[in-house]
Amino acid sequence: MTGRAAAQADRPVPGRPFDEPWHAAAFAITVHLHDRGLFTWPDWADALGRALAGDAHAGCLDGSDDYYRAWLVALQEILATGGVADAADIEQVMQAWTDAYLTTPHGQPVKLGTG
Repeated sequence: MTGRAAAQADRPVPGRPFDEPWHAAAFAITVHLHDRGLFTWPDWADALGRALAGDAHAGCLDGSDDYYRAWLVALQEILATGGVADAADIEQVMQAWTDAYLTTPHGQPVKLGTG
């Protein structure tokens, strides 16, 4: 893809607030955890600010993958500092999800075990 078509492909789609489904999921999980009282919005803003400031590419964030990767770093930090889940807990769930994803037949829903 070159020229005009490439330029248009990089533009946000009107009416679609997230570029990728995982961006929306990260946002929704954060709102849900806040609504359950696990952290305050000022605490969230501080954690996200630290994550963005720590990003070597913070000056060129485009609100897409790089921004939402920082969002996940902030979420992990706030879960750890709030005593909800430490880094080892998060890593264990991430590995379980990866294992479940890789062993699920194509077209089937991924099921994360509870054991």
